[in-house]
Amino acid sequence: MASANSDAYLEVDNLVKYFGDDKAVDGISFGIPEGSFLTLLGPSGCGKTTTLMSIAGLHTIDGGRIKVGETVFTSPKEGLFLPPEKRDIGMVFQSYAIWPHMTVAENVAYPLEIRKWNQSDIDDRVAEVLKLVGLTDWANSLATNLSGGQQQRASLARAIVSSPSLLLFDEPLSNLDLKLRETMRVELKRIQAEVGITSIYVTHDQSEALVMSDEIIVMSKGKIEQRGGPVEIYSKPVNEYVSNFIGVANLMKGKVIEASEPGKGTVEVVQEGQKVLLPCRLGPGIGAGEDAVLSVRPENVHAVLDGGEGPVTGECTHAIFLGSYVDCRVKWGDFEWKVISHPRNHPRAGDKVNLRFDSEHTLAVQP
Repeated sequence: MASANSDAYLEVDNLVKYFGDDKAVDGISFGIPEGSFLTLLGPSGCGKTTTLMSIAGLHTIDGGRIKVGETVFTSPKEGLFLPPEKRDIGMVFQSYAIWPHMTVAENVAYPLEIRKWNQSDIDDRVAEVLKLVGLTDWANSLATNLSGGQQQRASLARAIVSSPSLLLFDEPLSNLDLKLRETMRVELKRIQAEVGITSIYVTHDQSEALVMSDEIIVMSKGKIEQRGGPVEIYSKPVNEYVSNFIGVANLMKGKVIEASEPGKGTVEVVQEGQKVLLPCRLGPGIGAGEDAVLSVRPENVHAVLDGGEGPVTGECTHAIFLGSYVDCRVKWGDFEWKVISHPRNHPRAGDKVNLRFDSEHTLAVQP
């Protein structure tokens, strides 16, 4: 469980939120440093959006404390609740939420107008932000004449124009097509890094989380399952849930029969009477004699052809060419291994295949 950090810029401490009898957020805590980009990742109903809306002040909370810098946003115990309009937050929503009767420049200028900036400063700041998001040439166009990606850029420009203390993203790319989403992921991260605003991003899309984040919090049923950088979350999942949710993994029930040194051991897996012992890394809380789940990414399963040896022998059921790699399936008893192979040397349907495993990339994790 992640905990709040007293040195963090944003602190969420023991946050609890109910909807009726349903505990949507169950006592989560985390802190993030100023200028960082944190993603809350998980499926629908995991509590990620509720957490975001609680930070924004769009939900009241039932327990805990939220603080940004020296300002306490909300604390039921202390009787504190700062209204959303006083929290100095920029938000980018799934729906673009831009006004159709205004030009792009007018949409972006609006937050400055309500803050009573003088017109000359507004014009300068709007021009600066439109250049940053690549919309200078569309400043005088009606917002409805923009493409979906351009409208999302306009929404982002409006969110950052007043240099808020915090920037919140609620699945902002989910309405865009795949190609545009891939482009906008990189652009959003570039812009956030350039302006340096502390950001929290909510998504169910693991690819977005891996591409954009400094850190990721994986959530399930209102709780934090794991927190870490993209590489750590992907390569060192702490349990079956995280391993299955982030990327693709071969997951098989097994048992740890040996813990040879800290963090390392041997896991036993069985299929139709075939017993295999695989050296592995041990996840948190896993020790000798305990049930575990074997977790291996497809790119870390090595298909050996031409009589080469490996602890697992199966039959390739299909091999799909995908340009830079070949997606293979190898049947072993009732289990089907997912294997990524190089296009120049890969199994073909019907081939007998031996599989090898690198102990550094073979994990035994909690079920």
